[in-house]
Amino acid sequence: MSAWVPGATWGVMFPWGWDVPRPGTPANTPSSETPFRWQESILLPTSRAALAGRGEVRTCPAPGDFEPSSGLPSSLATIRAVGDVALPAAMAGEYRLLLENARQLVLVCSRGEQYLLRESMAGLAVLHDASLVVGLDGYIKAVGPAAAIRSRFAGATFESKIDCSGKCVLPGLVDAHTHPVWAGDRVHEFAMKLAGASYMEIHQAGGGIHFTVEHTHKATEEELFNTFKHRLERMRRAGSTLVECKSGYGLNLETELKMLRVIERARQSMDIGISSTYCGAHSVPKGKTATEATDDIINNHLPKLKELKLRGEIHVNNIDVFCEKGVFDLDSTRRILQAGKDTGLQINFHGDELHPMKSAELGAELGAQAISHLEEISDDGITAMARAKCAAVLLPTTAYMLRLKQPQARKMLDEGVIVALGSDFNPNAYCFSMPMVMHLACVNMKMSMNEALAAATINAAYALGKSDTHGSIEIGKQGDLVIINSSRWEHLIYQFGGHQTLIDYVIVKGKVVYKNENCGIMSSY
Repeated sequence: MSAWVPGATWGVMFPWGWDVPRPGTPANTPSSETPFRWQESILLPTSRAALAGRGEVRTCPAPGDFEPSSGLPSSLATIRAVGDVALPAAMAGEYRLLLENARQLVLVCSRGEQYLLRESMAGLAVLHDASLVVGLDGYIKAVGPAAAIRSRFAGATFESKIDCSGKCVLPGLVDAHTHPVWAGDRVHEFAMKLAGASYMEIHQAGGGIHFTVEHTHKATEEELFNTFKHRLERMRRAGSTLVECKSGYGLNLETELKMLRVIERARQSMDIGISSTYCGAHSVPKGKTATEATDDIINNHLPKLKELKLRGEIHVNNIDVFCEKGVFDLDSTRRILQAGKDTGLQINFHGDELHPMKSAELGAELGAQAISHLEEISDDGITAMARAKCAAVLLPTTAYMLRLKQPQARKMLDEGVIVALGSDFNPNAYCFSMPMVMHLACVNMKMSMNEALAAATINAAYALGKSDTHGSIEIGKQGDLVIINSSRWEHLIYQFGGHQTLIDYVIVKGKVVYKNENCGIMSSY
């Protein structure tokens, strides 16, 4: 049991992991005795309560130690500084960005977690009166009390400085499920839904996905790119800095590749993170059976995709299938997903949305990274996903707009499923805003605001296989940040539709990519 107290004058620690021993530690010391990874810059110690939960006891708070604030859960609760941080020599050099004096700096995670489960979601890591530094490489170099950062970096120069006094800094939001590349307007279908038509009734009448497929076939690559770019900019203004983007309105190889090229072009040219998903099994093409479409995808689409990836022409991360009654059944879904996995793609697919299909059980069996929708998931499916550490990407906008029953978020959380959120932006669910998604998750799915924020940051990043670089404010992660002009971060969720006034800045890799024209002028209250 360790009684070692951090705070030595030559270095400061951060709970990034436990695999690198502190200086002077014998090589055979157990990892439980070395709870901090040492870095060159200012880093934040773990809270005493978190260490106590790992069987370690500290005799007293060291300079720069952190402990839970009173009245909050002890595990990864909101934390405050105790005493003065003992700092090494000042850091000189040039950096990209300094955010100073944030009223609240919402880390979300503070120990390098890849995801958060229900217990950890209850108390997110939050610093008060804090600052952070982003390096020229776009990655976070230091996080800590404002006075400590000011002292340590007194001799440094910054490309940009932002005074965040009275404001909150959060991680950039992660949208784990979107369909943003398409042509054709389906506002008329919204009127049909309001009149009582179901999703599948519209689909079987030639509307829905098939309507969009027809218009996307006809659109040029340039037309698709211009509308896609505009949509990504709107997502970014609402705080999203990493977005999963699907193909799926082509169905034939030529148009699917056209969509993937559009996604690749945006990935290379725009300041926003993109996780690209091949979704050629979004629907069964007209004139084919599901079996014929499955064979075409396995024998033609995926080999071509692999060839283009090897040539560096496109980068695709995930494979998706719409596993649904009347679309792709469980056997076809299994064949496509396994073939995609064999080519190196992560499995991340639609399941158990309109009918119970046992998609969750299948995804857990195949080692899926994530499954979306899950309105009709079974109890066995919930258990299987929890055991497999397969993320559930819940889409409250879809249930809201299609008047479906809500996904069982509370049951999933209680049983240990990694719950993430996505907007499901598409012609059928036209929502760019992850703050509104979080609000709907709280009101309609009974999630807490802490749970919703974790689901839209670290857990959404995990669903995309990117929680090592995105989803929280920690040393070594990408400097993707949102600054809101409120003294409490919860306003981002509480103010339904208020993000356009609340968000002052959106930052990607330390670069300001959006500044509200009313920043510093208009109150958010």
